[in-house]
Formats: sequence, structure tokens, C-alpha cells
Amino acid sequence: MSDIASQLLHIEIGENPADRLDKALAALVPEEAALSRSRLAKLIAEGAVTRDGTPVTEIKAKVVPGEVYTIALEPPRAVETVAQDIPLTVLWEDDDLIVIDKPAGMVVHPAPGSEDGTLVNALLHHFGGNLSGIGGEARPGIVHRIDKDTSGLLVVAKSDRAHHGLAAQFEKHTVHRQYSALVYGVPSAADPRLRGIRGVSFEGGNILKITSQLARHPTDRQRQAVLFSGGRHAVTRARVVEEFAGVASLVDCWLETGRTHQIRVHMSHVGHGLVGDPTYGGKRKLPVRIIGEAAAQAVASFPRQALHAATLGFTHPVTGEELSFTSPLPADFEALQAILRAGAQAR
Repeated sequence: MSDIASQLLHIEIGENPADRLDKALAALVPEEAALSRSRLAKLIAEGAVTRDGTPVTEIKAKVVPGEVYTIALEPPRAVETVAQDIPLTVLWEDDDLIVIDKPAGMVVHPAPGSEDGTLVNALLHHFGGNLSGIGGEARPGIVHRIDKDTSGLLVVAKSDRAHHGLAAQFEKHTVHRQYSALVYGVPSAADPRLRGIRGVSFEGGNILKITSQLARHPTDRQRQAVLFSGGRHAVTRARVVEEFAGVASLVDCWLETGRTHQIRVHMSHVGHGLVGDPTYGGKRKLPVRIIGEAAAQAVASFPRQALHAATLGFTHPVTGEELSFTSPLPADFEALQAILRAGAQAR
């Protein structure tokens, strides 16, 4: 991808592409470009997609590995989102970017049902109109997102040059992102069940590696599904930091790629869903006889997925400075961890 600021995307077709142009492009355009397959189909029909300077207007056109398609996007249009004076925890800010520690419960971008009170509403007020445009919309430069009920670190572009540079780093997977998660069970290389799951391998230091494709669930559009053909390539690594009586554990997770719900769906795929996750965690209960009544009840009533974006590192897209930020566990997460620890120690 290149030339985001000038509203041109260049997409090279890789090996084993989808069987038609719209599907192939949908699988390859970076998520931060905010291009749905339906919007791509419209752009193709309008002649906005070219190959070697010639428009390709058939959405079912066959594609060949190595071909490069250019997608011309319309100039950003002004957002209708209102600026709101919402307090933000700012860890870094300069003329080009800002790093935010987002609380759980805050939606990143307005959507039906969450039209205000979002991070974008807060940023519009904080920036005072200094916006970066991408994806056909002038808006604060959201280059990655974390779920509403996930807490932690986000970097946001304030200028188009920063937006372009950050987007390129996310596309190349050079941004370091480490998450803390409380999961059911204890992922271990010694578990033969895990080694029998497709997409699972282990690296030195008992690091669990999960490799698959991810795409929207075929029947539930609010969920992501693990696939092994089609979809988007996704790699998650996880390592146990602390275990609680063998029934739950605190794990560090690293994203090699950054797909929607990636950690949540990958950990669920291997049978270690996140505590409090209503979509992928299942309705598991911890055994009272092992962990105690207080810990079992605390886990059962935890109101959100226990996931926190704890570390974020990247190269400043303008100055070239290496930046790294950390965020401590929020109070609710830390309290749940303490209750689990007390339950495990009381055995």
C-alpha cells in the first residue's frame, strides 16, 4: 500500500488469490483503509480500479499473482461526528501523533448504537479540527483499533504524513503490541490436546503460536471465524505469566498481525477463551472446590473480556525515533487477578 495521503492504494496480487477481483482485493487491502467488499465492488464498477493504467470494471474479473491494481479513492469527506469534551489519558502527543490509554467501555469509532461518547468524539474536541483523512472520510487518524471492552494503548495520527507512515508499519507488522489476558485453563506445550489442534505450534520458552486465517463468521456477522483458506492471515503468540490452580492463567499475547478480535478468537480456538468474553469465552465456570467461591463468582460476574493492550512500540513516522509505551492493568482487571491468586493460594 502507498500514497494514502493522495488517496491511491496500490495492491499487488499474491499467491493463491481469490477467484475474482472484488474478493481478491478485499482479502488484500489493509484494514486501516476501511474498504468493505461492497465498497470495493462499487469502486470497480465506477472505473476507480485500474491495472497498468486501464480501468477494470468487472468485479468477477480473474486475477493473476504479481498483478498490481491501483484503487483511486474519492477525497475525504467531512465527518458529521460531533466533538465532545471527554477526558483522555494522553501518554504522548506532538504535532503528528498522539498515544492514548483507552478505558474499557469506550468505543473507538462511532457506529450504529454508539454514535457518541467514542474516542473519535473525544479526539475531535482534543484536536480542535486537526484531522487526518483516509478511507474516504476525514476523521482523526485511526490506524488501528481495540474493542470497546478492551482497555489499553492506541496510537492515533494527527497528520496525513503520520497516518501514512503508521499505516505502513502496521501493514508490515513492525509495530510491537503486547496484551495481557486472563484465560480459562493453562496453555502448555505439555498438553497433547493443544498439539493436536490445527494451526497450533510451540516455540522456545513454552510460547504458544497460533496461525490461521480469520474472516467473518458465515452465519453470525458479529463474530470472526478461524479458517485455513481464504480470509486474512493471522498469527498470535501467547505465554503464561501466572497460573491459578490450573483452572485459569494470566497470559501475555503478542500480535504479529492485527485482525478483528484476533486474540479473542484465537484463544477460543485452542480452548483457552478469555474470562468475561461474551462472544468467544463460552459459559465456563471455575470449579469452586479448586479455586474457592469468591474467585469462581468473580470470574462468573466479570462484565467484560479480560484483555488489556499493555505495551505499544513503533517508529515515529516523521522523526524516526523509536517509541515504546506501557499501560498498567486497570483496576478491575488487577482486582480479578488478585482474587484468583488468593483463591489459588488458599488451596
